[in-house]
Amino acid sequence: MNKLKYLVIHCTATEEGRHFTKDDIIVWHTSPKPKGRGWNRPGYSDIVLLDGTLQNIVPFNQDDYVDLWEITNGVKGLNGHARHIVYVGGLEKDSKENKDTRTEAQKETLEVYVRYHLKRHPDILIMGHYQAPTANGKSCPNFNVPEWLKEIGVPKENIYAENQ
Repeated sequence: MNKLKYLVIHCTATEEGRHFTKDDIIVWHTSPKPKGRGWNRPGYSDIVLLDGTLQNIVPFNQDDYVDLWEITNGVKGLNGHARHIVYVGGLEKDSKENKDTRTEAQKETLEVYVRYHLKRHPDILIMGHYQAPTANGKSCPNFNVPEWLKEIGVPKENIYAENQ
């Protein structure tokens, strides 16, 4: 059991407008290679669907610790201290180039999710996957997370980039 330190925002890196659910994530992450990643658990705790619906993938309690059963495989090196949320999208529909494809409903749900975690865990640091030390050049979630957090009024002490 480790102290919860990070909330990491991800995208599914799927084409804009294509519907995916928690069941898709579970298959992608836990199916044996080459069909999936071959992990023993999914990479995210929750997913935000195109219509803004929040689906829980890996249950977690509301305390300040990440128990073994709550760990997800979102970012190597941080998983024992992090909660991971993913929104469906992140790629342009035809070119498959990186793009912020969040719908207004997804933005609203992500904002509520962030505010909820800040209320429950006032010391949490929020980051985009690309900001993690082990991100290896990834751009996920394909939008400027620190800038968005500032726009929605997240205190600078909770924004990962502001603490570096």
